[in-house]
Amino acid sequence: MTAPGFTRRGTEVLFEGYMVELVSATIEVPDGSTVTREIVHHPGAVGVVAVDDDGTVLLERQYRAALDENLLEIPAGKRDVDDEPTLEAARRELMEETGYDAREWSELGSFYNSPGFTDEHTTLFLATGLVEVGTDLQGPEEEAMEIVRVPLDATWDLIATGELVDGKSILGLALAIRRLNP
Repeated sequence: MTAPGFTRRGTEVLFEGYMVELVSATIEVPDGSTVTREIVHHPGAVGVVAVDDDGTVLLERQYRAALDENLLEIPAGKRDVDDEPTLEAARRELMEETGYDAREWSELGSFYNSPGFTDEHTTLFLATGLVEVGTDLQGPEEEAMEIVRVPLDATWDLIATGELVDGKSILGLALAIRRLNP
């Protein structure tokens, strides 16, 4: 997808890390001048609203280094396996983090997390008919996280009180509630 009047003239890699790559992009703008913009490249992510047969949703309270605090979130993770379909990434993340798989999966939607500076794109899924399979926790954050079960409809209260502030989780839960309670 191109934007009329804007042409990327080049990029320089400033940093390559485990999760992201930071580049400086030179862009020609409509008046013919150029500007530079820092862009964070990200492999993309998935998020899962996992609803059990009893109507509860599985949430995680997990440490987030960028904020230096624990956040309440839906199970999620980055697409760190090359060419892995988004559904398989979602299934892998749900199993690794919660110890559950699901009999039914459906895509809820997708979005760009913060397009002002990153190309990170997240796809959200609804998982129902949960089946316990055992966890495969990856790293110290997952090893220390707590799984929290909340009635799906009660998640509105968590959002309203500021206990749940993660954007992908808020969007995923809203879309799941809409899908399940039309």
